[in-house]
Order: sequence, then structure tokens, then C-alpha cells
Amino acid sequence: MDDHSDDIRRSLSPRIEVYAGVGRKQWPDDLKAQIVAESLEPGAIVTDIARRHGCRPQQVHDWRRRARLGQLMLPASADTQSFVPLVSESSLPAAGERSGSPEAAIVTVEFLGARVEVRGTPGLAAC
Repeated sequence: MDDHSDDIRRSLSPRIEVYAGVGRKQWPDDLKAQIVAESLEPGAIVTDIARRHGCRPQQVHDWRRRARLGQLMLPASADTQSFVPLVSESSLPAAGERSGSPEAAIVTVEFLGARVEVRGTPGLAAC
């Protein structure tokens, strides 16, 4: 069996990595979340993303697992829908005072051409 490890005709690896640090690299959670979010994009290749960020694919897979378990919070993407606070333009009646009108409150939500209206007075449990 021939040993070709010192054969000069054999091409060298196109990439050499040198780590000059001491111990393990500490990855901030926000950077982990950013890398995981990038790896979840359609068509993303974990190995390429890990190489671009200087980490190992196993780390990215572990961070993805932690994100699925809720241990790592991912940044919200621009197309992600989320809840927004509801702001009342009028004050609510006092706790003991009920409004005689069933139309005391109107909540209108318009989104992507759809419109939903809710009419009535919320009970104390809803406040």
C-alpha cells in the first residue's frame, strides 16, 4: 500500500482554517437566533450557512432543536403576523355602571381587504 500524503502532484485543499483562540467560542443568543432563522429560509443549506458564519453544522442543528423547544427565541421576520395592542379611543364606563346601549363599543378590524366588526360592551373579564 502506497502512502501518498507527501505526493506533490496531489492538489492541496482549497481551504485551510486556523483557530488561534483559547477555549470554546461563545455565541450570543441573538447571533444564534439569526443563524437559525437564516437556516430555516426556503432552499437554505445548513452546511453553507455554518461555513459562512464560522461554526459547525452540528451547532446549527443543535440551535435549531433548541428553537423548536422554545429555548432559543428567533427574530420575527417581516412577513410574520403577530398580535398588536388594541387602543380604545374612549374611556370605559366605571365598574359598577353599565351602559344601557348594546352598541356601547365597536371594534373594527380591517386586514387584507377583510373587515370584522364586534359590537357591544365588554364584560369585566375581558378588560
